[in-house]
Amino acid sequence: MEESEGPITGGPSSEIVLETNPRGIPKAHFVDDVGEYMEKSTTSVETTLSKFSETVAKYKFMDINLQNRKKGLEVKIPEIKKTLTVINYLISKEGSDEPMETAFELNDTLWAAAKMKSTKTVNLWLGANVMLEYTLQEAKDLLEQKLNTAQTTLKNVLEDLEFLRDQITTMEYLSN
Repeated sequence: MEESEGPITGGPSSEIVLETNPRGIPKAHFVDDVGEYMEKSTTSVETTLSKFSETVAKYKFMDINLQNRKKGLEVKIPEIKKTLTVINYLISKEGSDEPMETAFELNDTLWAAAKMKSTKTVNLWLGANVMLEYTLQEAKDLLEQKLNTAQTTLKNVLEDLEFLRDQITTMEYLSN
């Protein structure tokens, strides 16, 4: 196997064994003895510190991206739940002859009242200016799937953020 000088692979003379978390974020290995590490290194102290700093910057970039993804999911999940609640309500009223009274949002502060007949289909915005018509059950199934996916993704993002915090702490310690 090749030899590596990178801070992620464990040291200057170690075989390349890239440990990662389940989603492929590389693990930073702690250097117990900096003096020994530098003795085995074929690069200068400045180059080694530069590599450590570069790795910290990469971890911080990943952290920023994951923070943004987390914020998006934290907005998306309640929207999906709200839509699923409406679909479940429509399913409960399916086949009823009574018109349903509802208020729908026109703007952040503007709502309109309406009466509607029982329906068997709904239109869902899928994103990118795409709207499709689904039966109530299809819409419910789709939204439940989207909700499960979003919740799983959020769980993974939170795990990745925690993992990255540990890696950044390790690398910043080595850089100082």
